[in-house]
Amino acid sequence: MAANQGQRARRRLSTEERREQLLSVGARLFSESPYDDVWIEQVAEIAGVSRGLLYHYFPTKRDFFAAVVERESGRMLRMTAAVPGLPVREQLTAGLDAYLEYVHSHAHGYRAFHRADAAGDQAVRRVYRRALAAQERQILAALAADPEFGPVFEERPDVRLAVRGWLAFTTAVCLEWLREEGVSREQVRELCARALLGVIS
Repeated sequence: MAANQGQRARRRLSTEERREQLLSVGARLFSESPYDDVWIEQVAEIAGVSRGLLYHYFPTKRDFFAAVVERESGRMLRMTAAVPGLPVREQLTAGLDAYLEYVHSHAHGYRAFHRADAAGDQAVRRVYRRALAAQERQILAALAADPEFGPVFEERPDVRLAVRGWLAFTTAVCLEWLREEGVSREQVRELCARALLGVIS
């Protein structure tokens, strides 16, 4: 009896582990269905917890989805963070490799993240747009600090618009890549790299 109790105790999740488990379930469900079609009860059932426990972590469905979006945004930003002193052309290749690895390894989270803009909830959409703005700032900062592209960045006010358009293009390409077979990661990387270099050159 004591051994069984010990096994159950060892399987108990810490607060952070439980939160991560719930967010993983949410990422999968939100990636497969529109925001309005995902039920908190379904999340709790799949995670094997009570609704009360889920609401302890996330008071509302809005809070839950916003946390899913913020989690995925944080992952993307960390994986594609700029390396000071490295030329943009090299950073672009390395950053896209990391980004595509994230897209492939966390496909549910990636799809869920980009479903946020279609959510009817304005608070959720604001979280999503803040996340996109953070990606945009990260790219613009790398361009501004680069000897090759820094002068272009200063002379062309449309660079910000070009980067914003490129992020939308890259998102569309990656979402299609997840659906398509026969297109390699290297092909997607080269397509996206050429697109950005083309619009800022």
